[in-house]
Amino acid sequence: MPDNLRPDRRGQKKRPRINPHWRDRFIEHLAQSSNVSRSAEFAGVSNSHVYRTRTNEPEFARRWLAALWEGYEHLEMEVLRRLREGDQQAGDASKYDFANAIRLLNAHRDNAVRAQAEQRNVSAAEIRGSIDRKVEEIRLRIQQERAREAKKT
Repeated sequence: MPDNLRPDRRGQKKRPRINPHWRDRFIEHLAQSSNVSRSAEFAGVSNSHVYRTRTNEPEFARRWLAALWEGYEHLEMEVLRRLREGDQQAGDASKYDFANAIRLLNAHRDNAVRAQAEQRNVSAAEIRGSIDRKVEEIRLRIQQERAREAKKT
């Protein structure tokens, strides 16, 4: 039997043994990926386990929000870097999907707002306004870049 499997309480089913450091692994991966499912898989736990832990452990919930904020900032900085440097290529030589990046930023905005407001001890409305302005600036830069590209062709 592999080391990570153990019998359940009745000795019938085998369940994976959970790494005691799974929370740290999950949070670190979540900050990099902003993807709960991939982060849970990376940490060796199920999605339901991480969501249940978030509900039951306020400190874990706080770290989760902070990780989402960090991931949001990473994505925002990556989009801005690409726009500033004119980097239109993705890693596989296809065109970088700015529209999808903007959709992701918008989709995660509310979580990012809550996390940043909690860390800065300011109102969520103030943070939401700041984020909305940044996303709009990115959207306008993308339009300007596309207009420049259209003029070249």
